[in-house]
Amino acid sequence: MAQAPTAGHNGNDPRKNAGKKVGKIVAWIFAVLAILIAILVVFFLTFDFNRLRPWVDDKVTQAIGRQFHITGDLKVGWRRPPNETGWKRWVPWPRFSAEKITIANPDWARQQHFATLDEIDFQVAVLPLLAHDIVIPAINLVNPSVDIERLKDNRNNWTFKFRQSTEPSTWNLKLGDISLAKGTIAVRDEVTKADMNIVVDTLGQAVPIGEVMKQQEAASAKSSAEMVGKGGAAKLEKQADAAAASEASAASAAASAAAANASAPNPASTSAQQSITTKNAEKPPVPPYAFGWTAKGTYNGGKVSGEGKLGGVLAVQDAKRPFPVQADVRLGDTHIAFVGTVTDPAHLAALDLRLWVQAVSMAHLYPFTGVTLPETPPFATEGRLTGQFREEGNVFHYENFTGRVGGSDINGSLVYAARKPRPLLQGELVSHLLQFSDLAPIIGADSNASKAKRGEAEKQPSAKALPTEEFKTDRWKAIDADVKFTGQRLIKDPKLPITDLYTHVIMKNGVLSLEPLKFGVAGGTFASNIHLDGSSAPLKGKFSAEARHLKLKQLFPTNKTMQSALGEINGDAALSATGNSPATLAATSNGEVKALVTQGTVSRLYMEAAGLNVANVVYEKLFGKRDVNINCAAADFVVTDGVLDSRVFALDTDDAVINVDGNINLKTEDMDLSIHPHTKGFRVFSLRSPLYVKGTFKDPNVGVNVGALAVRGGAAVGLGLINPFAALIPLIAPSNNKPLPCNQMLADIRKAPTAPPAGQKQKAKAAPAYMSSDAAASGAAAQGAGKGARKPAAPAGASAAQYRGS
Repeated sequence: MAQAPTAGHNGNDPRKNAGKKVGKIVAWIFAVLAILIAILVVFFLTFDFNRLRPWVDDKVTQAIGRQFHITGDLKVGWRRPPNETGWKRWVPWPRFSAEKITIANPDWARQQHFATLDEIDFQVAVLPLLAHDIVIPAINLVNPSVDIERLKDNRNNWTFKFRQSTEPSTWNLKLGDISLAKGTIAVRDEVTKADMNIVVDTLGQAVPIGEVMKQQEAASAKSSAEMVGKGGAAKLEKQADAAAASEASAASAAASAAAANASAPNPASTSAQQSITTKNAEKPPVPPYAFGWTAKGTYNGGKVSGEGKLGGVLAVQDAKRPFPVQADVRLGDTHIAFVGTVTDPAHLAALDLRLWVQAVSMAHLYPFTGVTLPETPPFATEGRLTGQFREEGNVFHYENFTGRVGGSDINGSLVYAARKPRPLLQGELVSHLLQFSDLAPIIGADSNASKAKRGEAEKQPSAKALPTEEFKTDRWKAIDADVKFTGQRLIKDPKLPITDLYTHVIMKNGVLSLEPLKFGVAGGTFASNIHLDGSSAPLKGKFSAEARHLKLKQLFPTNKTMQSALGEINGDAALSATGNSPATLAATSNGEVKALVTQGTVSRLYMEAAGLNVANVVYEKLFGKRDVNINCAAADFVVTDGVLDSRVFALDTDDAVINVDGNINLKTEDMDLSIHPHTKGFRVFSLRSPLYVKGTFKDPNVGVNVGALAVRGGAAVGLGLINPFAALIPLIAPSNNKPLPCNQMLADIRKAPTAPPAGQKQKAKAAPAYMSSDAAASGAAAQGAGKGARKPAAPAGASAAQYRGS
């Protein structure tokens, strides 16, 4: 009897059937995926992506607010990622490329296109797309051409009106490197009057930054020699070597100190120190230069030419990666060159450059930099320029630079901060050996040949001594400044008793102040505070000055007769004025000028010569010098609209009294002074007669009042006809011995001078009462009592008017 088949012994086992079904499903899934991948591959390989160009053009046009067109091929390919490892390297990345791209200019622009591009290609990382990150490791640009334009009303073509989204995008764009192969840039700027063409091309082979640095050093040394002479360039090279050695020594000392600190580490900070060391050790090297560029055109009316080099790849996202830059540019007579690096060039995070600058005058840098600097002789500088670019304002440091300005050296550091409402320039400068003549261009006191060389059209009139060149006050509002300058040793004419210089320059909102301007003069100091308000026209000036402890013998260093003189000169001045040049300021000045000399001695020969005492002058010449004591000397001028009137101007010694009256006109630069000598002792052959100082500042005329002298000479001739001995009577000067009231005079001089507000006239002041004949006696008596310890009391004094020669 046959048995019925069981479930476990036939081909219809449910478990086996289920396994077969799963296997078939998996097989079908893989087959479908393979077919889909094959279809996608065939699609991407065969699809004409140029059909998407209108869609791409429209989307980009809407996004940037300008017409965007791709007129060449649009392609998509697949490539394995270049730097991925493991399984990620098997995930291919799409590579996009487009040819013949144009971006339109605004309607007002001269050129049709803002930019054109022969080709662009880039890859997109696939896996980051899952996190909404669009990562483009590199973009390659072929023959880009950019047109940059700006009109006088500040409309420009590089500002795009990007479409604003109502909601923040969930996608993030991350760019890597940008490389290019040859490009051109055209610049047309009506604001800066720039019209330039720049061409960028490959160098053929990479050039390391060290080699470029050596090349630029040689080129800049040649340029410095052209500007300040071979001797000046040689001195500049020595200064730069000394500065570099000093900086290296300081860096070595800092490193030694850091090593000493590290030798005994704090356990709590060991890991931090190690991380810092590691971080510094991993600082990326500077890549070589791969591109060169040239520029030609005009800028602010002057011809511009330049050349330079750039790195091969622009790192957009890697902020730690330095990008090498180099430039050598000439704008008219100005030459600027630099070699160095820019970090994070997409955002201009920082720069570190070695900078060389040469020009006919520092003021010529203003069109380039917007920094207001004074007129100077030709100069050359070199130093390190570092900068940080910040949202609140960029900051640049010109550190430990050295240079030559004319025949003088200059050293120091400057900081430029681009703040609001005006940038600020700060720093300290030192000249170890300062040529005094190099200061002349600052106030326009240099020669017409020098003015012509630095491009100044206005010439100094031949008959004028005070500089007529106007201050460029329109530039004073462009920047604020706080700069200190020291001239440690001055080289000057031996006749000038000036030894050193210090000034603190402050400029704020168009107001220039020198607080103070201080010179070492004749063993003492001459300090002034100068306040020039250029915020409105005409310029308003306010001046105060004080001379302290000027030694008489050092005031005339080349005059042998004065080397035995003792005593000091002290003085004060307060003036106000209006005008845009030193000459106009002097011509409109109002205020007071005072000076005095106390308890000194002076050569008797000078005193006798002033009185024209012939016999004593001859005697002094033959038998040596004898000094006389200065009881007092004082000068008190009232300045009204540029005219200095002598309120008090007198000198009293044991041997003579000299009184001066008249005025000095700063507007016409004329002098009209009369000097009235009176000898106190008995003199034979005295030709005492008034002297005069006339003429101009540039052509002074000093002489004897011929009329008074002729009267004495005529009397002598007439008496000689009667009796030969009687002819001596007009030439004999009997003793008067009437001193000036020194105590009263000096007390008045010591009162501080005053000046009215700029533009107002100084009030007239009469001569002091003690200068009248009625008051002189009591003043002289008081003086005699005060001097009793030194000599017997003098007879009652007389006024200075009594000592005027007849």
